Amino acid sequence: MSKGKIATRRAERALAFQVLYGLSFSPVTDITSLRAAFWQSPDNADRREEEKRREEMSATEHGVTHKRAKKNADDSTPPPLPEGFAWELVEGVWHNSEALDTVIERFSKNWRLDRLGRIELTVLRLALFEMLYRADIPAKVAINEALELAKQFGEHAARNFVNGVLDAVARALETGELCTRNTHGTGTL
Repeated sequence: MSKGKIATRRAERALAFQVLYGLSFSPVTDITSLRAAFWQSPDNADRREEEKRREEMSATEHGVTHKRAKKNADDSTPPPLPEGFAWELVEGVWHNSEALDTVIERFSKNWRLDRLGRIELTVLRLALFEMLYRADIPAKVAINEALELAKQFGEHAARNFVNGVLDAVARALETGELCTRNTHGTGTL
């Protein structure tokens, strides 16, 4: 994998983390609301503003008047359906949160979900989704990326906790005590 692709995936993971963290304060109950929450995240809002500016500049370069370009850029058309790695992570974690929480409870010795910090819980859900549902992402990579997110967004002690839980899950996957699932949710946890 090229260095650029790693950086892109890291940024996409950070975006997914931020959206999922926001959902811990304002949960959604349907896919339409999930899409809206994804597009309303600050990073995506910034991206959409940048796209509007580029469209405006392109329209101006092609002879469209500024007023018409501005009107088109300000249209309140709904955003396109989300796509890309960040969206796949957000949607996957959201759809599988119950199963992910079951695994977290199983491997976080003496910690109930309601005692976990929102940052740690979000990082764990994201990493476990990658470990259990994404065959294209090695467990080692998911753990490393989770530790980077915990380092970026959490407290120092959080990294040790996250690492402990994810290492235990990785060992259980290696021994067959825990099975991976495909994106359709089949398999056993």
